[in-house]
Amino acid sequence: MQQRNLKFVLLLTMLGVSLLVCACGYESSSSEIRSRAAPALPPATPLDADNKGVEARLRTLEERVRADPEDFAALNRLADAYLQQARETGGTNFIALAERAARASLDSVPEVRNTSGLAALTQAEFASHNFTSARDHALRLTELDPGKSYPYLMLGDALLELGAYDEAAAAFKQMERKADGISHASESRQARLAFLGGDTARATRHLTTALALALNLPAPPRETVAWYRWQLGETAFATGDYQTAERHYRDALITFPDYLRAVAGLGRVRAANGDIKGAIEHYEQIVKRVPDPVFVAALGDLYKLAGREKEAEAQYRLVEMIARVHEVNGVLYNRQLAVFYADHDTNAEAAYANATREYEVRRDIYGADAVAWTALKAGKIPEAQKYIKEALRLGTQDARLLYHAGMIERAAGDARAARNYLQQALKLNPNFDPLQALLARKALEG
Repeated sequence: MQQRNLKFVLLLTMLGVSLLVCACGYESSSSEIRSRAAPALPPATPLDADNKGVEARLRTLEERVRADPEDFAALNRLADAYLQQARETGGTNFIALAERAARASLDSVPEVRNTSGLAALTQAEFASHNFTSARDHALRLTELDPGKSYPYLMLGDALLELGAYDEAAAAFKQMERKADGISHASESRQARLAFLGGDTARATRHLTTALALALNLPAPPRETVAWYRWQLGETAFATGDYQTAERHYRDALITFPDYLRAVAGLGRVRAANGDIKGAIEHYEQIVKRVPDPVFVAALGDLYKLAGREKEAEAQYRLVEMIARVHEVNGVLYNRQLAVFYADHDTNAEAAYANATREYEVRRDIYGADAVAWTALKAGKIPEAQKYIKEALRLGTQDARLLYHAGMIERAAGDARAARNYLQQALKLNPNFDPLQALLARKALEG
Protein backbone atom coordinates (compact mmCIF):
# COMPACT_ATOMS: atom_id res chain seq x y z
CA MET A 1 0.00 0.00 0.00
CA GLN A 2 2.80 2.40 0.95
CA GLN A 3 4.63 1.66 -2.31
CA ARG A 4 1.47 2.42 -4.32
CA ASN A 5 1.00 5.66 -2.41
CA LEU A 6 4.62 6.62 -2.95
CA LYS A 7 4.35 6.14 -6.72
CA PHE A 8 1.13 8.16 -6.73
CA VAL A 9 2.67 11.04 -4.81
CA LEU A 10 5.75 11.10 -7.04
CA LEU A 11 3.55 11.04 -10.15
CA LEU A 12 1.73 14.06 -8.80
CA THR A 13 5.09 15.60 -8.04
CA MET A 14 6.30 15.36 -11.61
CA LEU A 15 2.94 16.53 -12.94
CA GLY A 16 2.96 19.44 -10.52
CA VAL A 17 6.44 20.50 -11.54
CA SER A 18 5.53 20.31 -15.24
CA LEU A 19 2.42 22.40 -14.74
CA LEU A 20 4.36 24.88 -12.68
CA VAL A 21 6.91 25.43 -15.43
CA CYS A 22 4.11 26.26 -17.85
CA ALA A 23 1.99 28.26 -15.46
CA CYS A 24 4.33 30.64 -13.67
CA GLY A 25 7.92 30.13 -14.75
CA TYR A 26 9.09 29.14 -11.27
CA GLU A 27 11.31 26.37 -12.55
CA SER A 28 13.08 28.67 -14.98
CA SER A 29 13.65 31.28 -12.28
CA SER A 30 15.22 28.63 -10.03
CA SER A 31 17.41 27.52 -12.92
CA GLU A 32 18.49 31.13 -13.48
CA ILE A 33 19.47 31.46 -9.84
CA ARG A 34 21.43 28.21 -9.98
CA SER A 35 23.21 29.11 -13.19
CA ARG A 36 24.78 32.17 -11.59
CA ALA A 37 28.19 32.05 -10.01
CA ALA A 38 28.18 31.05 -6.36
CA PRO A 39 27.79 34.11 -4.11
CA ALA A 40 30.80 35.59 -2.33
CA LEU A 41 30.71 34.68 1.33
CA PRO A 42 31.61 36.94 4.26
CA PRO A 43 34.39 35.83 6.61
CA ALA A 44 33.34 33.24 9.17
CA THR A 45 32.25 34.66 12.52
CA PRO A 46 31.08 33.03 15.77
CA LEU A 47 27.33 32.49 16.02
CA ASP A 48 25.13 32.17 19.08
CA ALA A 49 24.46 28.60 20.16
CA ASP A 50 21.27 27.04 18.81
CA ASN A 51 20.88 25.18 22.10
CA LYS A 52 21.47 28.13 24.40
CA GLY A 53 19.93 27.24 27.73
CA VAL A 54 19.04 23.81 26.36
CA GLU A 55 19.73 21.99 29.62
CA ALA A 56 17.32 24.21 31.53
CA ARG A 57 14.76 23.86 28.72
CA LEU A 58 15.14 20.08 28.73
CA ARG A 59 14.64 19.94 32.50
CA THR A 60 11.53 22.12 32.24
CA LEU A 61 10.04 19.99 29.47
CA GLU A 62 10.91 16.74 31.23
CA GLU A 63 9.21 18.02 34.39
CA ARG A 64 6.12 18.97 32.38
CA VAL A 65 5.97 15.50 30.88
CA ARG A 66 6.40 13.84 34.27
CA ALA A 67 3.55 15.95 35.62
CA ASP A 68 1.38 15.20 32.59
CA PRO A 69 2.54 12.22 30.48
CA GLU A 70 -0.13 13.04 27.88
CA ASP A 71 1.06 16.61 27.24
CA PHE A 72 1.73 15.99 23.56
CA ALA A 73 2.88 19.56 22.86
CA ALA A 74 5.59 19.29 25.54
CA LEU A 75 6.56 15.84 24.24
CA ASN A 76 6.97 17.21 20.72
CA ARG A 77 9.16 20.08 21.90
CA LEU A 78 11.13 17.64 24.03
CA ALA A 79 11.75 15.38 21.01
CA ASP A 80 12.95 18.37 18.98
CA ALA A 81 15.29 19.42 21.80
CA TYR A 82 16.75 15.92 22.03
CA LEU A 83 17.37 15.85 18.28
CA GLN A 84 19.08 19.23 18.48
CA GLN A 85 21.31 17.88 21.24
CA ALA A 86 22.17 14.88 19.07
CA ARG A 87 23.24 17.19 16.24
CA GLU A 88 25.19 19.49 18.55
CA THR A 89 27.01 16.85 20.59
CA GLY A 90 27.05 13.71 18.43
CA GLY A 91 25.45 11.78 21.31
CA THR A 92 23.35 8.95 19.86
CA ASN A 93 21.56 8.46 23.19
CA PHE A 94 19.57 11.62 22.46
CA ILE A 95 18.16 10.00 19.30
CA ALA A 96 16.59 7.18 21.32
CA LEU A 97 15.17 9.71 23.79
CA ALA A 98 13.71 11.74 20.92
CA GLU A 99 12.04 8.69 19.41
CA ARG A 100 10.59 7.70 22.78
CA ALA A 101 9.16 11.20 23.31
CA ALA A 102 7.68 11.29 19.79
CA ARG A 103 6.01 7.90 20.21
CA ALA A 104 4.57 8.97 23.57
CA SER A 105 3.18 12.08 21.90
CA LEU A 106 1.50 10.01 19.19
CA ASP A 107 0.12 7.62 21.82
CA SER A 108 -1.49 10.63 23.47
CA VAL A 109 -2.81 12.32 20.32
CA PRO A 110 -2.96 10.41 17.01
CA GLU A 111 -1.11 11.55 13.90
CA VAL A 112 -4.25 12.93 12.23
CA ARG A 113 -4.29 15.72 14.82
CA ASN A 114 -0.60 15.61 15.69
CA THR A 115 1.56 16.08 12.59
CA SER A 116 4.32 17.64 14.74
CA GLY A 117 4.60 14.38 16.65
CA LEU A 118 4.78 12.36 13.44
CA ALA A 119 7.41 14.75 12.04
CA ALA A 120 9.52 14.34 15.19
CA LEU A 121 9.23 10.56 14.94
CA THR A 122 10.24 10.68 11.28
CA GLN A 123 13.33 12.74 12.09
CA ALA A 124 14.30 10.42 14.95
CA GLU A 125 13.90 7.36 12.73
CA PHE A 126 16.05 8.99 10.06
CA ALA A 127 18.73 9.83 12.63
CA SER A 128 18.76 6.20 13.83
CA HIS A 129 19.08 4.96 10.20
CA ASN A 130 15.61 3.43 10.14
CA PHE A 131 15.14 4.88 6.68
CA THR A 132 12.26 2.67 5.57
CA SER A 133 10.05 3.80 8.46
CA ALA A 134 11.21 7.40 7.97
CA ARG A 135 10.15 7.19 4.30
CA ASP A 136 6.75 5.73 5.14
CA HIS A 137 6.05 8.30 7.83
CA ALA A 138 7.21 11.15 5.59
CA LEU A 139 4.85 9.84 2.93
CA ARG A 140 2.04 9.91 5.47
CA LEU A 141 2.92 13.52 6.29
CA THR A 142 2.50 14.47 2.63
CA GLU A 143 -1.09 13.25 2.98
CA LEU A 144 -1.76 14.91 6.34
CA ASP A 145 -0.04 18.23 5.58
CA PRO A 146 -0.22 18.47 1.77
CA GLY A 147 0.32 22.22 1.53
CA LYS A 148 3.64 22.24 3.35
CA SER A 149 7.15 21.66 2.04
CA TYR A 150 8.72 19.91 5.04
CA PRO A 151 7.16 16.46 4.38
CA TYR A 152 8.82 16.39 0.96
CA LEU A 153 12.18 17.34 2.46
CA MET A 154 11.91 14.39 4.87
CA LEU A 155 10.66 12.10 2.11
CA GLY A 156 13.50 13.07 -0.22
CA ASP A 157 16.11 12.58 2.49
CA ALA A 158 14.85 9.08 3.27
CA LEU A 159 14.62 8.15 -0.41
CA LEU A 160 18.20 9.32 -0.97
CA GLU A 161 19.47 7.02 1.76
CA LEU A 162 17.44 4.14 0.32
CA GLY A 163 19.02 4.65 -3.10
CA ALA A 164 15.82 5.83 -4.83
CA TYR A 165 17.61 8.76 -6.45
CA ASP A 166 15.08 9.75 -9.12
CA GLU A 167 12.24 9.66 -6.61
CA ALA A 168 14.31 11.70 -4.15
CA ALA A 169 14.99 14.35 -6.79
CA ALA A 170 11.26 14.52 -7.55
CA ALA A 171 10.46 14.94 -3.85
CA PHE A 172 12.95 17.79 -3.56
CA LYS A 173 11.39 19.48 -6.60
CA GLN A 174 8.02 19.25 -4.90
CA MET A 175 9.56 20.65 -1.73
CA GLU A 176 10.74 23.72 -3.66
CA ARG A 177 7.35 24.18 -5.27
CA LYS A 178 5.55 24.05 -1.93
CA ALA A 179 8.03 26.56 -0.49
CA ASP A 180 7.66 28.91 -3.50
CA GLY A 181 11.37 28.82 -4.30
CA ILE A 182 14.75 27.58 -3.25
CA SER A 183 16.06 27.66 0.32
CA HIS A 184 19.24 26.69 2.10
CA ALA A 185 17.65 23.29 2.80
CA SER A 186 16.76 22.65 -0.84
CA GLU A 187 20.17 23.82 -2.08
CA SER A 188 21.98 21.45 0.26
CA ARG A 189 19.93 18.57 -1.17
CA GLN A 190 20.77 19.63 -4.71
CA ALA A 191 24.42 19.64 -3.66
CA ARG A 192 24.11 16.05 -2.48
CA LEU A 193 22.52 14.97 -5.75
CA ALA A 194 25.23 16.77 -7.73
CA PHE A 195 28.02 15.10 -5.74
CA LEU A 196 26.50 11.66 -6.17
CA GLY A 197 26.21 12.37 -9.91
CA GLY A 198 29.93 13.13 -10.12
CA ASP A 199 29.70 16.93 -10.49
CA THR A 200 31.70 18.21 -7.52
CA ALA A 201 31.94 21.73 -8.93
CA ARG A 202 28.15 22.01 -9.06
CA ALA A 203 27.89 20.49 -5.60
CA THR A 204 30.21 23.23 -4.32
CA ARG A 205 28.08 25.94 -5.95
CA HIS A 206 24.91 24.58 -4.37
CA LEU A 207 26.56 24.35 -0.95
CA THR A 208 27.88 27.89 -1.23
CA THR A 209 24.40 29.14 -2.11
CA ALA A 210 22.93 27.16 0.79
CA LEU A 211 25.44 28.72 3.16
CA ALA A 212 24.73 32.23 1.85
CA LEU A 213 20.97 31.71 2.29
CA ALA A 214 21.45 30.36 5.83
CA LEU A 215 23.66 33.31 6.77
CA ASN A 216 20.99 35.67 5.42
CA LEU A 217 18.38 34.42 7.90
CA PRO A 218 17.45 36.79 10.76
CA ALA A 219 19.06 34.38 13.25
CA PRO A 220 21.44 32.07 11.36
CA PRO A 221 21.38 28.61 12.98
CA ARG A 222 24.86 27.88 14.24
CA GLU A 223 24.90 24.12 13.75
CA THR A 224 23.42 24.40 10.26
CA VAL A 225 25.94 27.03 9.16
CA ALA A 226 28.82 24.98 10.59
CA TRP A 227 27.48 21.89 8.82
CA TYR A 228 27.47 23.69 5.45
CA ARG A 229 31.03 24.89 6.01
CA TRP A 230 32.06 21.34 6.94
CA GLN A 231 30.33 19.98 3.84
CA LEU A 232 32.26 22.43 1.67
CA GLY A 233 35.40 21.08 3.33
CA GLU A 234 34.37 17.49 2.64
CA THR A 235 33.72 18.27 -1.02
CA ALA A 236 37.13 19.93 -1.37
CA PHE A 237 38.81 17.02 0.42
CA ALA A 238 37.12 14.55 -1.96
CA THR A 239 38.94 16.20 -4.86
CA GLY A 240 42.31 16.25 -3.07
CA ASP A 241 42.22 20.02 -2.42
CA TYR A 242 43.43 19.77 1.17
CA GLN A 243 44.23 23.47 1.55
CA THR A 244 40.68 24.54 0.68
CA ALA A 245 39.26 21.76 2.81
CA GLU A 246 41.25 22.96 5.82
CA ARG A 247 40.02 26.53 5.31
CA HIS A 248 36.40 25.39 5.36
CA TYR A 249 36.92 23.19 8.41
CA ARG A 250 38.52 26.11 10.25
CA ASP A 251 35.63 28.37 9.26
CA ALA A 252 33.23 25.79 10.70
CA LEU A 253 35.16 25.89 13.97
CA ILE A 254 34.99 29.69 14.06
CA THR A 255 31.23 29.42 13.64
CA PHE A 256 30.88 26.57 16.12
CA PRO A 257 33.92 25.98 18.39
CA ASP A 258 34.74 22.30 18.98
CA TYR A 259 32.32 21.19 16.23
CA LEU A 260 33.05 17.46 16.08
CA ARG A 261 32.77 17.02 12.33
CA ALA A 262 35.17 19.90 11.65
CA VAL A 263 37.68 18.64 14.22
CA ALA A 264 37.61 15.27 12.44
CA GLY A 265 38.02 17.06 9.11
CA LEU A 266 41.15 18.80 10.33
CA GLY A 267 42.44 15.43 11.51
CA ARG A 268 41.93 14.01 8.01
CA VAL A 269 43.76 16.98 6.47
CA ARG A 270 46.64 16.55 8.90
CA ALA A 271 46.91 12.87 7.97
CA ALA A 272 46.67 13.63 4.24
CA ASN A 273 49.53 16.12 4.61
CA GLY A 274 51.67 13.56 6.43
CA ASP A 275 51.27 15.05 9.92
CA ILE A 276 50.28 11.84 11.71
CA LYS A 277 51.01 13.27 15.17
CA GLY A 278 48.73 16.25 14.52
CA ALA A 279 46.02 13.96 13.14
CA ILE A 280 46.20 11.79 16.26
CA GLU A 281 45.76 14.84 18.49
CA HIS A 282 42.58 15.84 16.65
CA TYR A 283 41.06 12.35 16.76
CA GLU A 284 41.95 11.91 20.42
CA GLN A 285 39.89 15.02 21.15
CA ILE A 286 36.90 13.50 19.40
CA VAL A 287 37.08 9.99 20.84
CA LYS A 288 37.20 11.38 24.38
CA ARG A 289 33.83 13.04 23.72
CA VAL A 290 32.02 10.60 21.41
CA PRO A 291 32.92 6.89 21.01
CA ASP A 292 31.79 6.78 17.39
CA PRO A 293 33.23 3.65 15.71
CA VAL A 294 34.27 5.61 12.60
CA PHE A 295 36.39 7.97 14.68
CA VAL A 296 37.67 5.18 16.92
CA ALA A 297 38.77 3.11 13.91
CA ALA A 298 40.44 6.15 12.31
CA LEU A 299 42.40 6.80 15.51
CA GLY A 300 43.45 3.14 15.59
CA ASP A 301 44.76 3.41 12.03
CA LEU A 302 46.73 6.52 12.91
CA TYR A 303 48.26 4.82 15.94
CA LYS A 304 49.22 1.92 13.67
CA LEU A 305 50.93 4.26 11.21
CA ALA A 306 52.78 5.88 14.12
CA GLY A 307 54.05 2.48 15.26
CA ARG A 308 51.91 2.50 18.40
CA GLU A 309 50.64 -1.04 17.86
CA LYS A 310 49.21 -1.66 21.35
CA GLU A 311 47.20 1.55 21.28
CA ALA A 312 45.97 0.70 17.79
CA GLU A 313 44.77 -2.72 18.94
CA ALA A 314 43.00 -1.12 21.92
CA GLN A 315 41.06 1.14 19.53
CA TYR A 316 40.18 -1.78 17.30
CA ARG A 317 38.88 -3.73 20.31
CA LEU A 318 36.78 -0.71 21.24
CA VAL A 319 35.23 -0.81 17.76
CA GLU A 320 34.32 -4.46 18.43
CA MET A 321 32.72 -3.51 21.75
CA ILE A 322 30.66 -0.82 20.06
CA ALA A 323 29.65 -3.42 17.47
CA ARG A 324 28.29 -5.74 20.16
CA VAL A 325 26.38 -2.93 21.87
CA HIS A 326 24.76 -1.76 18.67
CA GLU A 327 23.99 -5.31 17.55
CA VAL A 328 21.66 -5.38 20.57
CA ASN A 329 20.39 -1.79 20.42
CA GLY A 330 19.94 -1.17 16.71
CA VAL A 331 21.55 -0.87 13.28
CA LEU A 332 23.01 2.63 13.48
CA TYR A 333 26.57 1.55 12.63
CA ASN A 334 26.01 -1.66 10.65
CA ARG A 335 27.54 -0.41 7.44
CA GLN A 336 30.48 1.34 9.06
CA LEU A 337 31.33 -1.80 11.01
CA ALA A 338 31.10 -4.00 7.94
CA VAL A 339 33.53 -1.72 6.09
CA PHE A 340 35.82 -1.60 9.14
CA TYR A 341 36.03 -5.39 9.18
CA ALA A 342 36.78 -5.45 5.45
CA ASP A 343 39.40 -2.70 5.72
CA HIS A 344 41.19 -4.62 8.46
CA ASP A 345 40.79 -8.12 6.98
CA THR A 346 38.84 -9.53 9.89
CA ASN A 347 35.42 -11.19 10.35
CA ALA A 348 35.01 -11.36 6.58
CA GLU A 349 31.88 -13.53 6.56
CA ALA A 350 30.17 -11.49 9.29
CA ALA A 351 31.01 -8.27 7.46
CA TYR A 352 29.58 -9.64 4.21
CA ALA A 353 26.43 -10.85 5.97
CA ASN A 354 25.89 -7.43 7.58
CA ALA A 355 26.42 -5.57 4.33
CA THR A 356 24.11 -7.79 2.28
CA ARG A 357 21.40 -7.75 4.95
CA GLU A 358 21.39 -3.95 4.99
CA TYR A 359 21.47 -3.73 1.19
CA GLU A 360 18.22 -5.67 1.01
CA VAL A 361 16.39 -2.56 2.21
CA ARG A 362 18.91 0.26 1.68
CA ARG A 363 19.98 0.02 -1.94
CA ASP A 364 22.13 3.13 -2.32
CA ILE A 365 25.51 3.22 -4.03
CA TYR A 366 27.45 3.12 -0.76
CA GLY A 367 25.47 0.08 0.28
CA ALA A 368 26.45 -1.58 -2.99
CA ASP A 369 30.06 -0.60 -2.34
CA ALA A 370 29.92 -2.15 1.15
CA VAL A 371 28.61 -5.41 -0.33
CA ALA A 372 31.30 -5.35 -3.03
CA TRP A 373 34.16 -4.63 -0.61
CA THR A 374 33.08 -7.23 1.94
CA ALA A 375 32.42 -9.76 -0.82
CA LEU A 376 36.01 -9.30 -2.00
CA LYS A 377 37.35 -9.97 1.49
CA ALA A 378 35.07 -13.02 1.80
CA GLY A 379 36.47 -14.41 -1.46
CA LYS A 380 33.31 -13.86 -3.52
CA ILE A 381 34.96 -12.19 -6.51
CA PRO A 382 32.13 -12.36 -9.11
CA GLU A 383 29.72 -10.91 -6.58
CA ALA A 384 32.19 -8.17 -5.71
CA GLN A 385 32.45 -7.27 -9.41
CA LYS A 386 28.67 -7.18 -9.76
CA TYR A 387 28.12 -4.84 -6.83
CA ILE A 388 31.01 -2.49 -7.50
CA LYS A 389 29.39 -1.76 -10.86
CA GLU A 390 26.24 -0.80 -8.95
CA ALA A 391 28.32 1.41 -6.68
CA LEU A 392 29.88 3.25 -9.64
CA ARG A 393 26.71 3.59 -11.68
CA LEU A 394 26.16 7.31 -10.97
CA GLY A 395 29.73 8.34 -11.77
CA THR A 396 30.38 9.52 -8.21
CA GLN A 397 33.85 11.04 -7.83
CA ASP A 398 34.87 9.24 -4.65
CA ALA A 399 38.41 7.86 -4.44
CA ARG A 400 37.38 5.13 -2.02
CA LEU A 401 34.87 3.69 -4.51
CA LEU A 402 37.48 3.75 -7.27
CA TYR A 403 40.06 2.14 -4.99
CA HIS A 404 37.65 -0.66 -4.12
CA ALA A 405 36.96 -1.18 -7.82
CA GLY A 406 40.69 -1.40 -8.52
CA MET A 407 41.32 -3.94 -5.79
CA ILE A 408 38.37 -6.05 -6.94
CA GLU A 409 39.57 -6.10 -10.55
CA ARG A 410 43.08 -6.92 -9.32
CA ALA A 411 41.70 -9.94 -7.46
CA ALA A 412 39.75 -10.93 -10.57
CA GLY A 413 42.96 -10.93 -12.61
CA ASP A 414 42.19 -7.92 -14.81
CA ALA A 415 45.42 -5.95 -14.34
CA ARG A 416 44.53 -3.30 -16.90
CA ALA A 417 41.19 -2.41 -15.29
CA ALA A 418 42.76 -2.55 -11.83
CA ARG A 419 45.52 -0.15 -12.84
CA ASN A 420 43.00 2.24 -14.40
CA TYR A 421 40.79 2.40 -11.30
CA LEU A 422 43.71 2.73 -8.89
CA GLN A 423 45.26 5.52 -10.94
CA GLN A 424 41.91 7.35 -11.02
CA ALA A 425 41.55 7.03 -7.24
CA LEU A 426 45.02 8.35 -6.46
CA LYS A 427 44.82 11.13 -9.02
CA LEU A 428 41.49 12.31 -7.63
CA ASN A 429 42.48 12.19 -3.96
CA PRO A 430 46.06 10.92 -3.34
CA ASN A 431 45.61 10.51 0.43
CA PHE A 432 41.93 9.68 0.73
CA ASP A 433 42.63 7.41 3.72
CA PRO A 434 45.85 7.05 5.74
CA LEU A 435 46.04 3.25 5.48
CA GLN A 436 43.99 2.42 2.40
CA ALA A 437 45.76 4.96 0.18
CA LEU A 438 49.07 3.27 1.08
CA LEU A 439 47.62 -0.08 0.06
CA ALA A 440 46.37 1.44 -3.18
CA ARG A 441 49.86 2.69 -4.06
CA LYS A 442 51.42 -0.66 -3.20
CA ALA A 443 48.86 -2.47 -5.36
CA LEU A 444 49.53 -0.09 -8.25
CA GLU A 445 53.28 -0.57 -7.98
CA GLY A 446 52.76 -4.34 -7.92
